[in-house]
Amino acid sequence: MTTVSTDRAPSVDKPPRRSSAPDAAYSLSSRERWMRRAPLLPGLIFLIIVTQLPFVATLVISFMRWNALSPQNKGFAGIDNYRKVFSDSALRASIVFTIVLTVTVVLVSLLLGMLIALLLDRAFFGRGVVRTLMITPFLVVPVAAALLFKHGIYNPSFGLLNGTLTAIWNVFNGSAPQPDWLTEHPKLMIEAQLIWQWTPFMMLILLAGLQSRDKEVVQAAHVDGASPWQVFRYITFPHLRKYLELGGLLGSIYIVQNFDSVFTITSGGLGTANLPYTIYQTFFSAHDYGLASAQGVVVVVGSLIIATFALRVVSSLFEEGV
Repeated sequence: MTTVSTDRAPSVDKPPRRSSAPDAAYSLSSRERWMRRAPLLPGLIFLIIVTQLPFVATLVISFMRWNALSPQNKGFAGIDNYRKVFSDSALRASIVFTIVLTVTVVLVSLLLGMLIALLLDRAFFGRGVVRTLMITPFLVVPVAAALLFKHGIYNPSFGLLNGTLTAIWNVFNGSAPQPDWLTEHPKLMIEAQLIWQWTPFMMLILLAGLQSRDKEVVQAAHVDGASPWQVFRYITFPHLRKYLELGGLLGSIYIVQNFDSVFTITSGGLGTANLPYTIYQTFFSAHDYGLASAQGVVVVVGSLIIATFALRVVSSLFEEGV
């Protein structure tokens, strides 16, 4: 008698049918991302139209020979306009003054801003009022600030500088000198006005850096016997390095493009024409659109280089904060 085994071979499970749900979820998330970005498209298109298209047009014109006083001579000039930017003595002088003006204003503003920030970081009666008053110069309209310095401070007849000299010399019964500040020291006067206006900006950045210090570390240093100078040198100043870089880079971006002070105080005379004012003269006085466009491209490229470093500093500050 034969027995029939009832044991069955183990069944092999079939692989589950692959669902298209992940693909659907992926496509759905992709659609969601586009739906989130769609409201930003009008702003992005507007930004491109307002900023990028004019720059592209300026870049194209910078390679053209285009002077409104001789329209028959219009054509392609290659890099001749850029050669003029760096070969013409007047243009080179404006580039040099732009660099000197930027470096001087940024360094002095950073130094004064750091000293004022160190003072305002201390607790004293009326600190909030003093902080508000120190910020005021940065809130003044640039043209109004330049007019204030030109007529209210630098004027040889009724300006504050000569009035102060007269008051001091009257104490000693002497005749006070009445120098014409704008004629004798035009570059220094522009630098002084910009330093007065940009020092509060540097102070705000550095004051924010001081208030982000670890107070326990500073207190521990004082307990261990560190002097105020040692605390500043080994704790405060290294902590402020990123904030100093940020203030210097942001200040450089704006001061490189400064036009108001030069135009209002000296009108570009006596060697005070910086590159933005030279662009203005080339475009509106000489009507050389190609050369003015080349000068503008040089300013934009310089500003972009500085802005790139500024963005790196800002991103590193955010990383440290996180």
